[in-house]
Amino acid sequence: MTESLSAAELLRYSRHVLIPAVGEAGQLRLKNASVLLVGAGALGSPAALYLAAAGVGCLGIVDSDTVDASNLQRQILHGESWIGKPKLESAVARLCEVNPHVVVEPYPVRFTPANAMEIAAGYDVLVDGSDNFPTRFLTNDAAFFLRMPLVHGAIHRFEGQTGVFAPHLGGPCYRCLLPEMPAPGSVPSCQEAGVLGVLPGIIGSLQAMEALKIILGIGTVPLGQLTAYDALQSRFRMVKIHRDPYCRLCGNHPDIHGVSNFETNDLTNCQTSTTMSSITTTELRTLLADDFQGVLIDVREPGEHAISWIEGSRLIPLGTLKDQLHTLSKDHDIYIHCKSGMRSAKAVDLLLNHGFTRVSNVEGGIDAWLKEQ
Repeated sequence: MTESLSAAELLRYSRHVLIPAVGEAGQLRLKNASVLLVGAGALGSPAALYLAAAGVGCLGIVDSDTVDASNLQRQILHGESWIGKPKLESAVARLCEVNPHVVVEPYPVRFTPANAMEIAAGYDVLVDGSDNFPTRFLTNDAAFFLRMPLVHGAIHRFEGQTGVFAPHLGGPCYRCLLPEMPAPGSVPSCQEAGVLGVLPGIIGSLQAMEALKIILGIGTVPLGQLTAYDALQSRFRMVKIHRDPYCRLCGNHPDIHGVSNFETNDLTNCQTSTTMSSITTTELRTLLADDFQGVLIDVREPGEHAISWIEGSRLIPLGTLKDQLHTLSKDHDIYIHCKSGMRSAKAVDLLLNHGFTRVSNVEGGIDAWLKEQ
């Protein structure tokens, strides 16, 4: 544990030191603290930048993704020169430029039940910047068993929310807010529904603020309170969340005793069939060029389809597919694609569960299709 600040640090953090509630002692607490961020994307970008600038001594970042051009509208850690490269490499370079006094610990893997406890152990605060429910359940469960505060954040188009879940401090956990996993396709992701680029900057900054307050021991930690932001109405509102005595994790009679459970073991939120058939985009091109008699379904959203599409495909967004099954014939070969292959895998499984047998998933989706052009 470091017991003093260098002259360079005192100059860098002088505006913090001037605040009576922070001072040099508070800045030392920041320097000796560590925060783990799950995700270096839309929420993780502003959170990481402000935590690094504030002088949090150690930042761990978990992300296995690469930078895509579509990320740049909102993921401000990354720039044009990093397209196609690992997000963690971009994040480390940017954060070291922001503050060379901060140690960045990269974890170029997916956050899973197999590694969550090992990765998160030893950090003081966990900040969740993930974009899917299985990972949100996993960060919640890991934080619960490690008795560490979880700073939650979520975004959707023009709306966002943030809060702190910490049952060991007397508050509820994320499962008290959301006891069960939403049905596949019922809640569109950012990739599916879109998001105004500045929104994650607001929510991610709020997450950084809560993490700093927790480390400094100042202000009020919003236990049992969700802060919801409506950008179109320029309005914040507070939603009370009470600890659920029947919660499967933090309730009076829990039945979840580890991070590996029904919700967290499905990190794509997709119960796919082991017999699922798939084809590559190269194989699909060959089929389409040779008197194609099958059906090609695009399960993305209309806004995505308007940007790019495969000639001859039929648009049926995943959320409406179940209601459109009566329009499909079980006597035709059906090929399904989305952006990258995740939603289409859900769609294939849906059709298989409803008696369709001649169904295949297009591996890599339209992303792979466009890369071949």
